[in-house]
Amino acid sequence: MTGAQRILVLGGGVGGIVAANDLRRRLPARHEIVLVNREETFVFAPSLLWLLVGARRPEQISRPLRRLVRRGVTMTTGEIERIDADRREVVVGGRTLNADFIVIALGAATRGGAIPGLVEGGHDLYSLAGANAFHNELASLQNGRVVLLTAAPAYRCPAAPYEASMLVEADCRARRVREQVEVQLFTAEPGPMGVAGPHVSAAVRQMVESKGIAYHSEHQVTRVDPEARGVQFSNGGTATYDLLGFVPPHHVPTVVTKSGLCAEGGWIEVDRHTLETRFPNVYAIGDVNSIPLKLGKPLPKAGVFAHFEAQVVAKNIAHAITRRGDGARFTGFGECFIETGGGRAGFGKGNFYAEPLPTVAVHAPSRRWHIGKVILEQMWLHGWV
Repeated sequence: MTGAQRILVLGGGVGGIVAANDLRRRLPARHEIVLVNREETFVFAPSLLWLLVGARRPEQISRPLRRLVRRGVTMTTGEIERIDADRREVVVGGRTLNADFIVIALGAATRGGAIPGLVEGGHDLYSLAGANAFHNELASLQNGRVVLLTAAPAYRCPAAPYEASMLVEADCRARRVREQVEVQLFTAEPGPMGVAGPHVSAAVRQMVESKGIAYHSEHQVTRVDPEARGVQFSNGGTATYDLLGFVPPHHVPTVVTKSGLCAEGGWIEVDRHTLETRFPNVYAIGDVNSIPLKLGKPLPKAGVFAHFEAQVVAKNIAHAITRRGDGARFTGFGECFIETGGGRAGFGKGNFYAEPLPTVAVHAPSRRWHIGKVILEQMWLHGWV
């Protein structure tokens, strides 16, 4: 292609940041990379788990997105009001931005208020404010019951609620109140990380239950009573709590739903290898897209996939503009650490595109894998933002 090109990257999460950085590295300076995000601050979501138990402070896991300007990325902060994929136009705060390429990395939106009493009665573990508030209460809890729950079967970072329960249990042990504090985990899904296969699911469940955590699967929350500190489930079960943390229901961002990019009632459909939508030069990466797998479930929503997908898209856009190098294909490979508390973590990795089932292996918890996650965190916070 001749002439300067503009690439709009919508969303300042893991996928958006990787895409913007990688595009800037691959393209000559005359081509403009514009990152659009509602907030001015990036939060490294995997570290929210450590924030829950006081192993991190909010400022340690947050970075101003304006730092990307010194890398040659143009920053635009504001609410995205409209996406016209056909014309490749995006309206941000009343201003229309035109593009030659668009990378949609807006993630999944959350709606805790969809369940009566949930927000008033507990803390959102997937938000900075919620995780910090949960920690403040946990730090002073000397006895009682901690309840953690997933409000819907599908959510980003499938290992996180299981990790959270084990980190909370370890925190209580470290503070020598474990015998006085009961830890319970209720999930709407049938088992941990089901898309990774029965072996992985059983391994994670064993990690949780070996710590004396009461695990209850297939419990869909329907209502929370903040005054009575009670939880009701669709199967008729109930639970009481002294401290409640929850993973909120996830949904497609409203602006994406209105864009015409989504399948009926679903997420953005993309080519599983190139991440391109049905609109030329418009891509969707990370949690906002949907990639069906052979087993009938979609590819999990996780930062590792957003990261790898962003690199594929950046390379392909750069190739389309410069005609240099080769194109790239997303292979479905993923990996994640599974924090178990006490400075230990497990580690899983594998090919999620394998058929008929993903081929994923899990390594037993050790200090090695925990250190690996710490290194990854520092590489991210100092290397990408």
